[in-house]
Amino acid sequence: MRFSEKLNEYIDRLSCTAADICRLSGVSAAAFSRYKNGERVPEFGTDSFDRLCEAIAKIAEQKGIPDITAASVKESFSDCDDFITTDKEQLCRNFNTMLTVLDINIARLCRYINYDTSAVFRIRNGSRKPGDSEQFASSVASFTAREMCSAAEISAVAELIGCSAEKIQELPVRYAKIKNWLSEQPAQENGGSISNFLTKLNEFDLNEYIKVIKFDELKVPSVPFQLPSSKSYFGIKEMMESELDFLKATVLSKSAEPVTMYSDMPMKEMAKDPDFPKKWMFGMAMMLKKGLHLNQIHNLDRSFDEMMLGLESWIPMYMTGQISPYYFKNTQNSVFLHLLKVSGAAALSGEAIAGYHADGKYYLTKSKREIEYYRKRADEMIKNAYPLMDIYRSERENELNTFLLADAAKPGKRRSIRSAPPLYTISDGLLESILTRHGIKEKESRDIRKYAAAQRERVMLILENGTIEDEIPVLSAKEIREDPPVLQLSGVFRETDILYNEEEYAAHLKETEDFAAQHDNYSIKQSAIQAFRNLQIHVREGQWAMVSKEKAPAIHFVIRHPKLRSAIENFIPPVTEESLE
Repeated sequence: MRFSEKLNEYIDRLSCTAADICRLSGVSAAAFSRYKNGERVPEFGTDSFDRLCEAIAKIAEQKGIPDITAASVKESFSDCDDFITTDKEQLCRNFNTMLTVLDINIARLCRYINYDTSAVFRIRNGSRKPGDSEQFASSVASFTAREMCSAAEISAVAELIGCSAEKIQELPVRYAKIKNWLSEQPAQENGGSISNFLTKLNEFDLNEYIKVIKFDELKVPSVPFQLPSSKSYFGIKEMMESELDFLKATVLSKSAEPVTMYSDMPMKEMAKDPDFPKKWMFGMAMMLKKGLHLNQIHNLDRSFDEMMLGLESWIPMYMTGQISPYYFKNTQNSVFLHLLKVSGAAALSGEAIAGYHADGKYYLTKSKREIEYYRKRADEMIKNAYPLMDIYRSERENELNTFLLADAAKPGKRRSIRSAPPLYTISDGLLESILTRHGIKEKESRDIRKYAAAQRERVMLILENGTIEDEIPVLSAKEIREDPPVLQLSGVFRETDILYNEEEYAAHLKETEDFAAQHDNYSIKQSAIQAFRNLQIHVREGQWAMVSKEKAPAIHFVIRHPKLRSAIENFIPPVTEESLE
């Protein structure tokens, strides 16, 4: 039985609601929804898992069911097939064993996983435990799988983790095996929260989303919104009203000024209301439909999984290109809660004490003088914030090219995970042949050839002072026939696929191998797995990560936030159970 099935079984038997368990356990509604739907599994021994078990036992006690105790709940959950049972003590022991028997450069490892040497030493001797064991095991496995790549090193790894060297020749398989050995847990089907985030980006189609929510049919109303010049709101219910009133005032005004929004208020109480999320999303859609630009300061002072879950919900709005996301570094306030939202028409301010959200006060004003005051505060917040990511759509093509060209002259190690060979290794003749076969018109063909030439120039500049490693899928003839790979043209924001046939893909792969043989600082890593069809991942280690989406829409996300960048930097495409056999 899976964890989600056992959890739902408890809910049915106790005749309780998700809200009941969330209230008693303190687990957020968003995280609990993931547990309930089988999209996420908690880790054994964490506070959130213990509180979840205690909440279920408490409800059972209230309903007079004596055989359900906290201990029995923990035991039944731990027996679930997909339950995460990472033992931090065992993780530390395995980590120490790995560093003892394998020839691993500890200084390089520390830089890769963003840990101080002293912290790694304490983890080795057992005086410190990793805060996030899942993330730690993933990062260590990623480094080890990449570093241990010679025949002798792979044999040593195989001996350590107890498998044959033949089974771990492929990087993704080697990574999965090492991670499983470190944490002694079965491979997760979804590969973790960063894999979920990238998968959603890969699969997201803005055109389909627009059809589903009927965005094109939305009409921005012009009826004046009757609201006093100022109004105070108290408690959760009125807070939700204040949020919607702010959106109404903003959408219905004539102002086209950008909107700035920040909140570190908990969302779980509002999420319980069945109507509020729909009304809030509708108001946000109307604001974007009006053409307003949004400066969104995210609250990332939370666990990595919670952070990624929150960012996933923003994917549709990111795709519009009308969002500039920010975050604050080192926010450690644990007493006061704040909310500030400012547009050209209204300002909404909120305050509460942590743990007493329901006792908060919220103030909405349309007074020009007060809006000027709150606008100044919002501008000062932006000045103190850091860009979470830079988002480039077609209208910012020149800015993207300027960034990439300026970065090319800087030394460093660069890596990419690609769905096809890079455009800068293709010969003029092969590119011309592919374009001709697809009947591409002369002007468009000229633009693509010009882009390919610019890519080659940029890469040659990089190779003067740095290295590039491209991970490229080697696809079978059957795979190419059934799902032809696509020529990589996200840099010119072309959203119509130009597909390879079998001969063209093999020829381009061969030209990429030849390019590697001719340039010492360029290497390729061939993979049997195509990570994503619609995404390319590019990394300059320690500096930035770029996720490039090929279509629907063509868009590029350049990410510098340390935790998010590191997760993408350490990302290795997940493998299926069949691949591990």
